[in-house]
Amino acid sequence: MSAPASTRAVWKGAISFGLVHIPVVLYGATAETRPKFNLIDPTSMSPVGNKQVSKTTGEAVQREELVKGIQVEEGQYVVLSKEEIRNALPRTTQTIEIEAFVDVSEIPATFFSKPYYVAPGARGLKPYALLRDVLRKSGKVGVAKVVISTKQHLAALMPSGDGLVLDLLRWADEVREAPTSVLGDATSIKVSERELKMAEQLVEDMAAAWSPDLFHDEFKEKLQQLVQAKAAAGDVATLQPLPGEEAPSQSAEVIDLTDLLRRSLQGKASAPAPAAAPSRRAAAVAAANDEEEVAPRKRAAATKSPPKARATAAVKPATRKR
Repeated sequence: MSAPASTRAVWKGAISFGLVHIPVVLYGATAETRPKFNLIDPTSMSPVGNKQVSKTTGEAVQREELVKGIQVEEGQYVVLSKEEIRNALPRTTQTIEIEAFVDVSEIPATFFSKPYYVAPGARGLKPYALLRDVLRKSGKVGVAKVVISTKQHLAALMPSGDGLVLDLLRWADEVREAPTSVLGDATSIKVSERELKMAEQLVEDMAAAWSPDLFHDEFKEKLQQLVQAKAAAGDVATLQPLPGEEAPSQSAEVIDLTDLLRRSLQGKASAPAPAAAPSRRAAAVAAANDEEEVAPRKRAAATKSPPKARATAAVKPATRKR
């Protein structure tokens, strides 16, 4: 089962090439679903966090006191100020600038990094559909530059189903060369026709339609089963609160107000009525009789004619003598 669709826009801007300008919105196309491990001190059952510690003195350093540096030689660093780093950041243009259209088969698989769904923005539906169809027909992708969260990326814009996908690419200096020393000289290996036919037959026998739901992350599933089994058996540890934090209530639970009211009403209906003292019971009966006598008078008063009521309301109060 695939992860649920993301409804949060990651980026808003436009696709631009030549004089074409297409408003678009990016949405995340991938999700991290593996359980995340938290570090815990087993002796005190306290969470262990990441703390900046000087490797020389062993003392903690406050985050606001840290500076950033880039190593140029062994033990030699160039320290950069926040202003210098800010000035080096790429200019945010909110534009996917297509610089070339290339055959998708020419881009090695090692360059593809992270995909985003591209949705048409306001008034961009027609040019969006036109670009999608021309890319599908030509077999090409648009190689572009885009700035997302202050970081510049190389990307490939390609058709996918009824829409477009922007797949972030790695820069050339981020992709390693194939380790020829390990692979050997693959061009010198000769494969016989018989071996090739046997391999083709094996591929045909195992051929199937692409269905990602058939493949599962066994490690994640086993972890989830283990966690659920331990939690069901009560094998759950309570972490100690950090200094300044309150300890979680052991009896804390989500209260269903409807269920609470229902149980209260059931309890009242099933519980025997307590015996009232004679004086209180007599008073209750007398009050009920009084109510029955007062009710007809209230109904009779309600049937009085409106004009008299208005006349009464119009009477001015007597002047108070000083």
